[in-house]
Amino acid sequence: MPQNKKPEDLRSYRWFGPDNMRGFSHRSRMKQLGYNREDFTGRPVIAILNTWSEINPCHAHLRERAEAVKKGVWKAGGFPVEIPAFSITETYAKPSPMLFRNLLSMDVEESLRSLPVDGTVLMGGCDKTTPGLLMGAMSMDLPAIFLPAGPMLRGNWNGQPLGSGTDLWKFWTERCAGTITADDWLNIENGIARSPGFCMTMGTAATMTALAEALGFTLPGASSIPAPDSNHVRMAMGCGERAVEMVWQDWKPSDFLTMESFENAIAVDMAIGGSTNAFIHLVAMAGRLGLKLELNRFDEIARRVPVLADIRPSGRFLMEDFFYAGGLRALMGEMKDLLHLDVLTVNGRSIGQNLEGAKVINPEVIRPREKALVESGGTAVLYGNLCPDGAVIKTSAATPALLRHTGPAVVFKDYNDMDARINRDDLNVTADSILVLQNAGPLGGPGMPEWGMLPIPKKLLPSGVRDMVRISDARMSGTAYGTCVLHVSPESFVGGPLALVRDGDLISLDVENRQLNLLISEEEFARRKAAWVKPEPKFKRGYQMLYAERVTQAHLGCDFDFLHDKMETAEPEIH
Repeated sequence: MPQNKKPEDLRSYRWFGPDNMRGFSHRSRMKQLGYNREDFTGRPVIAILNTWSEINPCHAHLRERAEAVKKGVWKAGGFPVEIPAFSITETYAKPSPMLFRNLLSMDVEESLRSLPVDGTVLMGGCDKTTPGLLMGAMSMDLPAIFLPAGPMLRGNWNGQPLGSGTDLWKFWTERCAGTITADDWLNIENGIARSPGFCMTMGTAATMTALAEALGFTLPGASSIPAPDSNHVRMAMGCGERAVEMVWQDWKPSDFLTMESFENAIAVDMAIGGSTNAFIHLVAMAGRLGLKLELNRFDEIARRVPVLADIRPSGRFLMEDFFYAGGLRALMGEMKDLLHLDVLTVNGRSIGQNLEGAKVINPEVIRPREKALVESGGTAVLYGNLCPDGAVIKTSAATPALLRHTGPAVVFKDYNDMDARINRDDLNVTADSILVLQNAGPLGGPGMPEWGMLPIPKKLLPSGVRDMVRISDARMSGTAYGTCVLHVSPESFVGGPLALVRDGDLISLDVENRQLNLLISEEEFARRKAAWVKPEPKFKRGYQMLYAERVTQAHLGCDFDFLHDKMETAEPEIH
């Protein structure tokens, strides 16, 4: 690609170039840090936005990887500056890490806007950090490249490979059923997470970094590399080099991201058996570019894309196996005819060019089309009187016999109610019941927590029940599984139909026909709606009050309404 900028055209030159009092001040402070004037003046200044944190185990290695990025920046003739970005740790951030995705996006956008930087390397991978980083970079629209943190190594217990999240749910259920001992549980705890990196199942983290690559936001193959692998270090250096080149070429997200890019990401999401959380994040990211990505588009693509990645929770293997089987490039190579191959990417080449030479090494892990794990529709979008604005279900991780089911509702008014009653012996529930959780959405949760995989009632476990239809306005972890209907929109906290469900009401789920309906009369529906009382706001101050006032519903991406559009970004005046 041609070089489109000269040194005096650099954004950072506005801070460091002028021969005036402010230029003097800016340069002298950089010299205070030990740099020479020629180090930072007239060179691309690359912000390394690092979500490393000592409370985020998924990113424990990113402090070291930042040094590799810096080497790449220096090698390419740029000037690196490492800047901390809000680290959303999936395990510890309460009440829900989703509550803070938009905060990270604002942190990224305002850091890039306010500081003398020309481009950025975005470092992250834990579930909400990937969309948060990309959303902020898309809004600011400086040259940007994403560095995925990479999955951790496979876990191990008693000769079995363990997958984070997926095996947590599995073995917790078995412990509740009394089929494993307390010592077994402790040894599983010791063996399930053995290295830095995000979940090595196809959870939200692995899904979103794969989709970042499918969008064209990473170097080819970057999303599949395990965090401890030396290939990851070399990839980090490559990100630093490419960031400098992008600045000289003035190659920004808006130059290569199109609706076709997002359609590629949706197709890849279906082929990998990706997390349902991808729906919300892709809608939000597209919105930052002014693109209207509707749920129907997901369903249309899902119907024609097979699930090819045999990875937990939908399949058998783990992300380390996926990398050695050929990684995302190999999987995308298997589905070329389902992709827009001419769309451009962060390295200036097309998706089709980036897939040249990709091949599947292990066809058990990355299946050929004729042996797909699921022929089509790994995830489905539902509509009906219970979800007029949509709901989603991950069919590839559900029980086939439950995908068409009618049963009586067992309703929990919120998480605390569910937690208090789910294991009681007097809970009026059978295997045919449908568990309903209310007030777990964007406002009701708050932050739409991952509560959608409701536990199986303890009284049903001895009879062998391991799955039931479960419905909520919550999300669920990408590592979770089961016949769980999620993201019901509008949510119950704002008076959506889910708020009107009562114990014993019959609910009909029909995935083939994409329907979810509450089987009561229109008159009864209207009576309950008229009697519904709006709950009190949960927040009175700070960021959380802003969130409650301006967040959109699930089908619109749970973004802030004032950010969900492509508007010109005002540059700061240099005084």
